[in-house]
Order: sequence, then C-alpha cells, then structure tokens
Amino acid sequence: MNAAHRMRVEIWSDVICPFCYIGKRRLENALTRLPQPERVEIVWRSFQLQPDARTDPARNAVEHLAMKKGWTLEFTRLAIADVTNRARQAGLDLQLEKTVIANTFDARRLAHYAAARGQGEAMQERLFRAYFVEGVNVADHAALAALAAGIGLPAQEVHEVLGQGRFAAEVRRDLEEAARLGINGVPFFVFDKKYAVSGAQDSAVFLGALQQSLAQWSGAQSAPAAHTRAGPVCTPEGRCD
Repeated sequence: MNAAHRMRVEIWSDVICPFCYIGKRRLENALTRLPQPERVEIVWRSFQLQPDARTDPARNAVEHLAMKKGWTLEFTRLAIADVTNRARQAGLDLQLEKTVIANTFDARRLAHYAAARGQGEAMQERLFRAYFVEGVNVADHAALAALAAGIGLPAQEVHEVLGQGRFAAEVRRDLEEAARLGINGVPFFVFDKKYAVSGAQDSAVFLGALQQSLAQWSGAQSAPAAHTRAGPVCTPEGRCD
C-alpha cells in the first residue's frame, strides 16, 4: 500500500532506551490485532537521552547508571530489575551488562538513511538488538556498517553516509520537533499528528489508539479532543520508569 494511503504513526526514540524497545514490541503486538495492519505506516524519529555522552567501551549501562546516580552496582541491578522483567514479558532478553556506553547520534543518522532506502523498520530493530542483546558499540562506524550490511543496505554507500556526516540535518530536525512538542521522555508515539501516547504502554492501549486514529483518519468518526496517555519512559535525567 502506498504511503500516501496509510495512516502515519511517528515514534520518537533512542537506541539506548529499554522502554523504546519494549514499546516497539507492544505496538507490534497491537498491530497484529488490527484487521488491516498494512494501513499503518511506522516512522521512527530521533531522540537522544544522552546527547553529550562520550562513547566508552569500558563501561556498560549498569555501571554508567551506578556512577551517575552514586549507587552501588548491587543496588543498581536491583533498581533496573523491573525494566528487565518487563522486557522479558515482551519477549526480549536484555543483556544490560553487555551494553557499551555510546553516543547515539551516528546511529540515528544511519536510521534516517535506512528509512530513506525503505529499510527504516529493519534498521531500528537491528540497532535495538545490537545494543541491548549483542553488546555492540553503536557509535562505532565499522560496527554500524556491518549492521546495515546485514539488512541488505549497500556497503559503500553506508560508509559514505557515516563518513561524510550525511543525514545529520534530519536528526537535528527530529530533535527540534521533539523540543517543540515538549517531549521529555521516550518512547513517544504520535498517531496521525492528532493523538499521542507517551511511554511503553500495554498493547491494549496502543490498539485503542490505533483503532481510534484509524477511524478518524478514514472519516468514520469525528476528531476526538487531543490528549496524551502517559506510561513508562526513559528521560535525559537517567530515569527509566
């Protein structure tokens, strides 16, 4: 189905956000329950939880959080247990001890390039898995190029995109729009630019948002009052709940 004939769902997220990965799975579950899921177009938008982060392959997300909060590693592991349990319920086995602290700007550039090549969804999934399950340094250009090649993107062009700084303007536009919309935590879902869902909500909430938005988009019902449903998010302050 042509994109012009599909309702758009825009998702602001960051590669290093566990609730973004969980929210992706819950939204996917909701889509399977729609009579015609092909009527929905998913568009991934960029957000950076740690825009000033310096890539540090010597530290993982657990150690980084402990240092940032002044917690012991034991307490930090207990504090994030709820996140890993929610991920497990969504079918995800997060390996936070294997993660690599990384600035995600280049990964977001790669995601925009992949979307321009019609591979945005596949690239987003691959980046999440690489970071949360495989312990890949998602700031490393060679690693990013390998991930892109794995989903069929042309190697030479990928190296040019990464090396020449292409798609940086697209990332910055997403960040600016997030600020304009007042987004201060991700994931953040916007349905047809009219209905917003903040956080990794249950699949039932996503299903309701999809059904309501599709009904309005297709003209089957009048527009409801705009509002936002709030759920668990990750914030730039380091909170994930």
